[in-house]
This record gives sequence, C-alpha cells and structure tokens, in this order.
Amino acid sequence: MNGTIKTKTDRGFGFISREGEVKDLFFHSTDLSGVTFDALQVGASVTFDVVDGEKGPSAKNVKLAEVV
Repeated sequence: MNGTIKTKTDRGFGFISREGEVKDLFFHSTDLSGVTFDALQVGASVTFDVVDGEKGPSAKNVKLAEVV
C-alpha cells in the first residue's frame, strides 16, 4: 500500500495516512525497511504492508516510496 508519514514522535513511532481511509496506521521504528526513523520526514511518501496487530491494523515493512 501507499501512504504518507503524518506524524512522528520522539519515542520511536508514528502514524501513516492512507488515501481513502479515515483511520491512520500506527508504525514503529522496528517496522522500517531500508530507512532509519530519523531519516523519515513528515510528509514523506512511503509504501508498506498492513498487518493485524494486538491493537488493530498497523504498518510493517515501511519503506520510502521510489520517486518516478
């Protein structure tokens, strides 16, 4: 899926907004692939997989989207 980094905290997690979806997805710094948490900027386009976690859907395998 595709989305945009909506918020980041200083505690190593944040939320991704998805087009056409009301609820944002949680992600943790351990869910990143090929990018560091510090390198992610609010507003960056990302790709990710959606998984069902203990507290509902969350993003895993979060990567910066390739610019075409």
